[in-house]
Amino acid sequence: MKQWDIYTYDPGYGSHPAVILSHPDRVDNKPLVEILVCSSQQANRPANPMEVLLDLADGLNWETICKCDLILSVNKIDLHQQRGQVTIERQRQIISTIIRSHNWLL
Repeated sequence: MKQWDIYTYDPGYGSHPAVILSHPDRVDNKPLVEILVCSSQQANRPANPMEVLLDLADGLNWETICKCDLILSVNKIDLHQQRGQVTIERQRQIISTIIRSHNWLL
């Protein structure tokens, strides 16, 4: 398990892809990690300004909306079945979308 991996997470309303955001040291040494939850359904619309589309290049079965406006802290044992890894290009998109969606100024 490492930063930018995509795992399956079930928050209680069905299984969803989840992107691990936490620093590699946290992933290796702590029980809790930060994630972004993605849609479990195939995207049937463009991403809004607070979302990024992930797809086959990231290891998913279809275009999937990744929600960047809410970072969750979850126990690593609640993540199962690695599904893929976010591409470098989409990592950059996610980082800028997180910054924008939280109204963080640089």
